Amino acid sequence: MLQHRTVRPFCRATGAAMPRAMCVVVNAKLKVAVTGAAGRTGALIVKKLAERQDTYETRAIVRNSSSKPKLTQLGLPDAAIYEADISSGGADAFARAFAGCDALIIATSAVPVLKPLSLLRVIWAKITGAQGVMPDFGWKQGQFPEQVDWLGQRAQIDAAKAAGVGKVVLVSSMGGTDVGNSLNKLGDGNILQWKRKAEQYLMASGLTYTIIHPGGLLDEPGGARQLVVGVDDSLIKQPVRSIPRADVAELCVQCLTLKAAENRSFDVISRKPGEGEPTKDFEALLTDMSANCDYSINSQWP
Repeated sequence: MLQHRTVRPFCRATGAAMPRAMCVVVNAKLKVAVTGAAGRTGALIVKKLAERQDTYETRAIVRNSSSKPKLTQLGLPDAAIYEADISSGGADAFARAFAGCDALIIATSAVPVLKPLSLLRVIWAKITGAQGVMPDFGWKQGQFPEQVDWLGQRAQIDAAKAAGVGKVVLVSSMGGTDVGNSLNKLGDGNILQWKRKAEQYLMASGLTYTIIHPGGLLDEPGGARQLVVGVDDSLIKQPVRSIPRADVAELCVQCLTLKAAENRSFDVISRKPGEGEPTKDFEALLTDMSANCDYSINSQWP
């Protein structure tokens, strides 16, 4: 919620503070840092915060300066964009960016890279009728899941705690209860295992948190679908288990101030457009969910 502070106006003639009876209460903006701000989901989060500049003061954290033009086009001043390379590790890289912030949204994630030559095998499989042949993926140097989704997120959590940040919203992924999930096999990265370890680290940090596990991410407009929440990957059984990135971004922003989002971990997907009413009441969405995700399932901590 917005912070409140009392301001005592001064008399221009004498320079003296006016009587307390004439004091006014000023709403201070919530200062929010967003990491992974140049990513496809992170940029949407920044955009939504920037559109509410009367409520939020946004700081965007990117890996390098090449991402800055993308964010200035969203309306952020250059001074609000910070560089911090999570692959280099250490909470010190985030200290300046997080200083004075009220909340942090973590949208960083390792991104698999397709190995082009492996497509030849896939094409041959189609020609010959072979089944179950998939392309190979790897990771950029310094951007393996262990480095980004575990060590990098741990560094952000440590820096947030040191800076006195009050709330952390972490964008993770569904599938963390299953060690055999196919996402873990991409480049032998075990990405969901490292994500789950970071989630448990956040929960143990003492910070107020919200952990969001979206289903498959769609590059489609938000605000047109009914959202469905659940826990422990039960939503994977649904016929549709995807969600627009824009809806995930809106949910992140909503969770900054919702009481029902405090110290919650949950999964979320969306219905197809036209199935149910588009979700508008996010407080009710989370209040109706009675349980949190159970981290005794496939625990990665300590």
